[in-house]
Amino acid sequence: LTMKYAKIAVSDVTFWVDRPYDYCIPDTLSSIIKPGIRVTVPFSRGNRRAEGIVLSVSDYSDYDSPKSILSVLDEQPIITGEQLRLAIWMRERFFCTIYEALKAILPAGLWFKSDGSRKTKDRLNEYVRLEISGEEAMVLAENKASRAKSQAALLRFLAAVGQGSVSEICAITSVSRKSIRTLVDAGILTYYWQESFRRPEYRIGQNKASLPILTLDQKNAFDGLKHLYDSRKACGSLLYGVTGSGKTSVYIHLISYVLQQNRTVILLVPEIALTPQMLETFSSYFGDQIAVMHSSLTSAERYDEWKRVRSGQARLVIGTRSAIFAPALDIGLIIIDEEHEESYKSDNSPRYHARDVAKYRCAEHSALLVLGSATPDICTRYDADSGKLSLFTLFNRFNSLALPDVKIVDMKQELRNGNGSSISSFLQYELEKNIVSGEQSILFLNRRGTAKLITCVDCGYVYSCPNCSVNLTYHASNGKLLCHTCGYSRKPTDRCPDCGGELKYTGDGTERVEQQIKILFPGVDTLRVDTDTVFESGGHSALFSRFQEEKIPIMIGTQMVSKGLNFDHVTLVGVLNADQSLYTGDYRASERCFSLITQVIGRSGRATRCGRAVIQTYSPDNQVIRFAATQDYEAFYHREIELRFVQHCPPFTQIVTLTVLGDDESFVLRSCAEIKRLLQHALEGENGTDVLGPAPYPIYKAAGKYRYKLTLRSVNDTFLRSITTKILNYCNRESSFRGISVYADRNPLKY
Repeated sequence: LTMKYAKIAVSDVTFWVDRPYDYCIPDTLSSIIKPGIRVTVPFSRGNRRAEGIVLSVSDYSDYDSPKSILSVLDEQPIITGEQLRLAIWMRERFFCTIYEALKAILPAGLWFKSDGSRKTKDRLNEYVRLEISGEEAMVLAENKASRAKSQAALLRFLAAVGQGSVSEICAITSVSRKSIRTLVDAGILTYYWQESFRRPEYRIGQNKASLPILTLDQKNAFDGLKHLYDSRKACGSLLYGVTGSGKTSVYIHLISYVLQQNRTVILLVPEIALTPQMLETFSSYFGDQIAVMHSSLTSAERYDEWKRVRSGQARLVIGTRSAIFAPALDIGLIIIDEEHEESYKSDNSPRYHARDVAKYRCAEHSALLVLGSATPDICTRYDADSGKLSLFTLFNRFNSLALPDVKIVDMKQELRNGNGSSISSFLQYELEKNIVSGEQSILFLNRRGTAKLITCVDCGYVYSCPNCSVNLTYHASNGKLLCHTCGYSRKPTDRCPDCGGELKYTGDGTERVEQQIKILFPGVDTLRVDTDTVFESGGHSALFSRFQEEKIPIMIGTQMVSKGLNFDHVTLVGVLNADQSLYTGDYRASERCFSLITQVIGRSGRATRCGRAVIQTYSPDNQVIRFAATQDYEAFYHREIELRFVQHCPPFTQIVTLTVLGDDESFVLRSCAEIKRLLQHALEGENGTDVLGPAPYPIYKAAGKYRYKLTLRSVNDTFLRSITTKILNYCNRESSFRGISVYADRNPLKY
């Protein structure tokens, strides 16, 4: 018999050695080995046992004596040809290994237990989640690999999935509860409780016999999108409509039409908080055809939903960023709602943007891509203006409702008047009007906790995190100071620990605002929606259902209340600190601020009542805030695109950041200087390409690691990716860079 060989992508390899490796296929396995099957193989000089994915099978090898495959982990291929091609494409675009790409594509449970067994009993489970980023968890895992293997395995697993039940984690990774407790005590993990089900539970909408009636604007948009779909070519489009213009109704008609053609649809939403309302709405029309995919599902739920999609039982996938990898058959339509949202960009390897993956999958399936937003990403809008995307516009709110009446309040004047609280006198008056009339209000502040800063009025001492370059935030609910970066916590003292002076609490968070509201309006019910209350209450859905059903007068929340939500009785929105995101120091700061304010204002007056909004700011004359107050996206876009051109920022260039992490700050800086020297030498004679930095991250120390970055800009994306790959390979290979980690991020949303 002719010897057969398999090209295999091996797990746990670094980017610079990641490539297909040749292995002999033993005669006993020749009938089983196919592309997409997982196997175990001997790898490296020590022949350690490693997992691999078969990429292809052939009758020849590029090597004289390749090693043999040891065993097969799957009876049938778990990865399709399309998924393999996607993984290879992601490796080239996002500087990850093929295995990292495949781990993002497939449900996590498949990677950590080969028999696929899962828990089946519905019950309250004890969960843990990471309090540091996945990237930092991977670095920490490498540091622990030799002395604490169980902790390292646990960190790798959670870096991939973010969170999970303690029982499932112990079963899948074989770590002990003691190892979990050790990482919890170190502030790296946090326990919480959550009810889990094999199938996700959500409120089913009342069955509707007919599709929603479209306005003239909506029908024109639907007809145009339907025409693009009927061309059966890969097409991209932007559906731009003011808040409350009824983009969802257009989605419903378009999805119905595509499902009638026996093709499948993927609908992405930016936040888990939006999923319950979306599911209730869409289940009214599409019933059990829906599959749900997002990170709050258990491994069992995700695996079950993944199987339903792969088998064709579910043909409409609704979920957050990772749902873009759903194994949908014959995709006809991909919709990305609120496409401007930063949550569509992954912070961990592979650092992909769901919009880029959607474009690739639409090209593979000759499908239609619809990007929907009231505040489109500047680059998306530029692509529409330049003809790369078809533009469809909804100019008016549904049923011709007026946009909210907006008042800008100068908080400097409030201070002069002796009001140092987060609630201006005008906002207090408007809240009182709503309470009397029985209408609801939303107060938006993108900062949780009670006080951002605790400082000594005598010596200036500030409570800060020993592991990160951030101040500790005080949470009155548990009486603790907490680091929002690594999870470190401690109890505050009554007096300054340095000089014994008086401590001052400044920088209000959502907890403090809730306290202020209770003082201003005794006996009035409030609801706080932030990370702390979401986990305590059992999820976003439970909180939003309470707000709607119990008609709670005032909801106070972070950005999870700022987008995509529809509450009929909300007629007032207060933006408590409009300046917070305006001065963050990166090229997207203005866009982020404009979008956030515009979106949260849009929650007001979405039913039959007229809406109002109050924007509180210390910069009342700032153009961005004034554009947001009038919801004038066109004026903002034209101002911003001119600035981007002058600054040589996207969409006029492509950007890659190289991040350098290490324990020794001086060594990190020396390494950055050497990398910059190498880059400048490589860029000689290459017009339109430059390198900036090194510069520290806003939080330059996180979980004990110092973080600095170099930024490459170029008009030539192919060249930029090529030079980045070469420098990553060099840094990983050369012994002079041992002790640091270097990774790349293409077109980061912050730099």
